[in-house]
Amino acid sequence: MDLRQLRYFSTLAETLNFHRAAERLHMSQPPLTVAIRKLEEDLGVALFERDPRGVRLTAAGRAALDPAREALAAAERVREVVRQGAAGLRGRLSIGFIGSAIGELVPRIVSPFRQAYPQVELVLEEMNSVEIVRAIAARRLDLGLVRLPVLDSSPVEIDVIERDVLVAAIPREDALARRREVALGDLGERSFILYSSVSVLHAATRLACQRAGFVPRVAQEATQVQTILSLVEAGLGVALIPARSARFAGAGVRIVPLAEPIPIDMGLARAPGAGPVAANFVRAALALHDSEPISKPGK
Repeated sequence: MDLRQLRYFSTLAETLNFHRAAERLHMSQPPLTVAIRKLEEDLGVALFERDPRGVRLTAAGRAALDPAREALAAAERVREVVRQGAAGLRGRLSIGFIGSAIGELVPRIVSPFRQAYPQVELVLEEMNSVEIVRAIAARRLDLGLVRLPVLDSSPVEIDVIERDVLVAAIPREDALARRREVALGDLGERSFILYSSVSVLHAATRLACQRAGFVPRVAQEATQVQTILSLVEAGLGVALIPARSARFAGAGVRIVPLAEPIPIDMGLARAPGAGPVAANFVRAALALHDSEPISKPGK
């Protein structure tokens, strides 16, 4: 017994006429007659009573009709699920993200994606950028929101999805806080609050300071931007933070643009040849990026 035979049986049971059933099935009547007879032989029981006026279901046929319909419906559900999976409409997506993305970027991307693809299960995990890239390369994650540049050689593909620059966070009492912009070299005599050493922003800050001609004097390291800004507000030093994080600054912190902007973009990382669910997420994220203006220093 196969789905084709069940479809023939169900259609004939609904029409009770071989000719009309064959028309509905887009086939000629003789092959349908042969198929029904073969099904009855396989089952060892008659499903239809035949007479010159047509056919009618036997007791066995009536008992078989609902299960046959259920089997056909189940097969159609399998086809639909497979189609949805191939189109990326259904499945599971594991996404790594850095802490600074959770406040704005993650909701801005994830919320419309969930509305567009409600049957995709999203699993989010916070990591640093290097951990995310390595997890994607090892196929433990599908995608990752990372801070650029990622200083790791793992084979992943990365698209820029959010433009940003570094700005200076300076205690309000500091004389430099009154400037409209500040050269990075002017901060060389200040103590610095750095992101922890596992962060891309840690390496970016050190590299930027080196290019400006000095090595930053590190007073403290922290993981979260809110903590860094609190330490700046306490007067422990200055910091370089992404412009998009400036909204977390308290009243005692002045955000001052750098005279020479330092890009510090956000990227969406994925393994080469990512599946259709991941591809849909990437397209949605890139569409948001294309429609959004680049952030301005100090805004």
